[in-house]
Amino acid sequence: MPEEIINRVANSKLITIDLEDFYPKGKRVVIDIKPWLFQEIILKEKDFRAHVKNHDWNQYQDCYVALTCSSEAIIPSWAYLLPTTQLATLSKKVVVGSLELLETVVFQEIIEHLNVAAYIDKPVIIKGCSNKPIPASAYTLLTEKLVPITKTIFYGEACSTVPLYKSKK
Repeated sequence: MPEEIINRVANSKLITIDLEDFYPKGKRVVIDIKPWLFQEIILKEKDFRAHVKNHDWNQYQDCYVALTCSSEAIIPSWAYLLPTTQLATLSKKVVVGSLELLETVVFQEIIEHLNVAAYIDKPVIIKGCSNKPIPASAYTLLTEKLVPITKTIFYGEACSTVPLYKSKK
């Protein structure tokens, strides 16, 4: 008689955390202010304010927005604040920088507010593969939050994990 196959992974107390489950819905948008500059290099306040005033901001409703300038212009810090005044009530988040920075900031907030009570003194797997653009820093932030409370932390899939941490308790 063949031996019964037991799924030890399914029967284990491992808790898997998939950051993709926390990925917030909403379009990600980059607004490049370069076209709003004189000769795409010089910020003229009057012209810049006119661009901000005449821009269709409603298209960013419920979006995550990264403000940037792709030219080598020296941009005063207030210049990014002006579009932010228009986006603040429409968009879900505004940052100055790249889409990667935007995702990092979004996940920093998610992980900061993550209720970790279910992971206290438990073995945890941080799922590694993702179809969404989860920034590497999100995994670092999550690990940092879990180390003080978990029994063990692994990275990867339940069938093939890399051990990261074991509590000294």
